[in-house]
Amino acid sequence: MTLTTLVEGRRETRELADGSYMIGRGSSCRICFPFQDVSERHAMLTVRDGEAAIEDLHSSNGTFVNGEPIDGMVRLTGGMIVQIGSCMLRVSEDAGAAADMSVAQPAQNEEEPSAFDGQGVASSSADNADESGPAPDPMRELRRSVQEQIQRELLKRMDMKRLTVQGVDREGLEERAQEKIRQIIDEVVANGLLPAGIDPVRLEYDVFNEAMRLGPLEELLDDDTVSEIMVNGPSKVYVERNGRLELSDCQFTDDASVLAVIERIVSPLGRRIDESQPYVDARLSDGSRVNAIIAPLSLSGPTITIRKFAKKALSPDDFIRFGTWSHNMAEFMKLCVLLRKNIVVSGGTGSGKTTLLNLLSGYIPATERIVSVEDAAELRLQQPHVIRLEARPPNIEGKGAVTIRDLVKNCLRMRPDRIIVGECRGGEALDMLQAMNTGHDGSLTTVHANSPRDVISRLETMVLMSGMELPSRAIREQISSAVDIIIHESRLSDGSRKVVAISEVTGLEGNQIVMQDLFAFKQIGVGNHGKIIGEFKPTGAMPTFFDRLAGRGLSVDPRMFNPDASVDVNIVRT
Repeated sequence: MTLTTLVEGRRETRELADGSYMIGRGSSCRICFPFQDVSERHAMLTVRDGEAAIEDLHSSNGTFVNGEPIDGMVRLTGGMIVQIGSCMLRVSEDAGAAADMSVAQPAQNEEEPSAFDGQGVASSSADNADESGPAPDPMRELRRSVQEQIQRELLKRMDMKRLTVQGVDREGLEERAQEKIRQIIDEVVANGLLPAGIDPVRLEYDVFNEAMRLGPLEELLDDDTVSEIMVNGPSKVYVERNGRLELSDCQFTDDASVLAVIERIVSPLGRRIDESQPYVDARLSDGSRVNAIIAPLSLSGPTITIRKFAKKALSPDDFIRFGTWSHNMAEFMKLCVLLRKNIVVSGGTGSGKTTLLNLLSGYIPATERIVSVEDAAELRLQQPHVIRLEARPPNIEGKGAVTIRDLVKNCLRMRPDRIIVGECRGGEALDMLQAMNTGHDGSLTTVHANSPRDVISRLETMVLMSGMELPSRAIREQISSAVDIIIHESRLSDGSRKVVAISEVTGLEGNQIVMQDLFAFKQIGVGNHGKIIGEFKPTGAMPTFFDRLAGRGLSVDPRMFNPDASVDVNIVRT
């Protein structure tokens, strides 16, 4: 059997004897791919009697055969391409058959030495590596060349500076640009200069996006199945679908085109990115979060990370359908918001904290005045009386910065009924706790933490970051009296996001803050394709404020908190 691999543009071939071949980034693996998107023990390749099969070993990013994730052992037949992280491989019965692997052009000379050492581990020796790399796709290069020529002609025909001075808005500029692009392409087609195989309609779409919008990213932004976009330089664009990372076909022309897209994102927000400030946080018009970092900090080229927001606001029923929480958990959180309980949403990066915070804010009555404070405005509040505040970075002279903490202090003077802080990550935690303790009940915020108990430690640390030398007990007294409910959300190994715990802070005993879990997610097992199987259950503990519901005109069936009862309970107004 012959194994052909494509790793970072280098195509390598070796003969495989019968046996088992561990694939991963660990040094003990017989086939080693030392990359972060490959697990330590990623997959097992088995070769026996002229046949090969591969099995995924519960890796983080999965193993794909012909673009589809596998579950269990899959027999490899002629023409099948296996993707492990950013690496491709194919097993064939003879070396000649491996030459037609479309992702691994050009074909390698059979006399070239193998890039594997005697143990089957990929060698980094310059003597063994094919330095030439794969030949570029001729049609892609031709399309790119035509697109660049049309863009240059567009710049000649459109005087952007003059149009801007004349007061033409962005919509007007886009209309004129689209008209000019269509005119140029029509002229090229009429003169018979457009190469065969290039669709003029698609060409117009690509040129317009490159010139006026976000270039190749527009198609990914329009794809509802994509939740995150990660640009690792011009030639590697990864996306997240259903909690799994995969390499997309999207590519930029060069570093300059990636930088141009970053400029189009940050310029309307009054932010900048250059060598003196080589990283920036921003947002798109739909609220999607953007982070960009460039050289000299990024060694792999300009890097963009976009966390997309759903085009349609999610409802509690959507969360139930997705398996994020249960009906009773949704009703309990609605009850807490109506009772003006101070709520902290916690979780790791990418666990869905901001989405959940946005959903909880929808329970706030429309009659209340809401002030939101964010680093980059992402929340989409539906109430009519909302004031949105956004932090400002320093200018080119390093002055004029307005921090989250400054805005939290200021919003206390704006007569808010509710304060929503997008994320507490520093000294603003002290001001948020003080606001919760001084009449601004019903406030909401998020915190990075690994568990509800870890939220307490994180808040203590952030209060100390404010520069106030407060004793530990005083800080814990502030936290115990300010925070009522902690909702912890996690992103599980199958990519799903679930509310794994809802906890109540009940008070302070000695120097320890006392908490009780009210609801929890219990994992039962793992199903097909690694899907987590479990159930949401109340713990049996009753919230300390349950007896006071009647005085607030609300009533809830106590079976909501009974772990042995399986009944959906709704809030009743008395």
